[in-house]
Amino acid sequence: MATYKKKYKAKNKAEQQQVEEMDSTTAEVFNTLDDTANKSEQWIEKNSKPLFIGLIAIAALILGTLAYTKFVAEPTEKEATNELAFPRNYFDQAVTSSGAAIDSLLTLGLEGADGKYGFIDIASSYSGTKAGNLANYYAGVSYLKLKKYDEAIASLSEFDSNDELLGPVALGAIGDAFADIDQLDDALDYYQQAASKKDNDFTAPLFLYKAAQTAMSLKEYSKAESLFTKIKEKYATSDQGRDIEKYINSAKYAQ
Repeated sequence: MATYKKKYKAKNKAEQQQVEEMDSTTAEVFNTLDDTANKSEQWIEKNSKPLFIGLIAIAALILGTLAYTKFVAEPTEKEATNELAFPRNYFDQAVTSSGAAIDSLLTLGLEGADGKYGFIDIASSYSGTKAGNLANYYAGVSYLKLKKYDEAIASLSEFDSNDELLGPVALGAIGDAFADIDQLDDALDYYQQAASKKDNDFTAPLFLYKAAQTAMSLKEYSKAESLFTKIKEKYATSDQGRDIEKYINSAKYAQ
């Protein structure tokens, strides 16, 4: 048990009493600390086995996570990336082709060929990987170019990215799909989401402009004016900002 030694000698009776009270209080504090320490030791002794098992479980969890990452997640990611190269080749060819060849190349990219996976199978089979996620994007854009709008919306909605360009472009592509099937309210919503996803001088003014034009089609002229004005205020040097004043006036006078 801890002890407390008096070092101060009182000058009078009142002071002596005060010192004694202080000594008593201090002793009580030390006794309480000792008692607490004893109880803690007893608790640890009593629960040593569950504590040990708990530590083992935590260590096993950490080691299991590391093992999963090294021996499962990383190899799967690498495999998915390798698989993605095949349909991307068809997609890239479609971008530089013309006529009926485009549809054929896009379909091969979506469905695969020669026993190789296309974007659809990669997105499904490797859904937890970055490559699987990216396959959703390529599938969605391919469907959009093939004018299969419902499929485009479904695939692009599965894609999730904070990339400076791909994130906004995917949302904007959903907006394009809705616009093509004349669901303009939905198109406007997605264009606005795309515009606000990343604050850059390319995607933000592009989708603000598309949102404003869609608002004009919906006869929401005040909203259109606001969107055009935002381009003027924040992105005046962008392609959309060069002649923006005439669009602002068009929306203003249409009200």
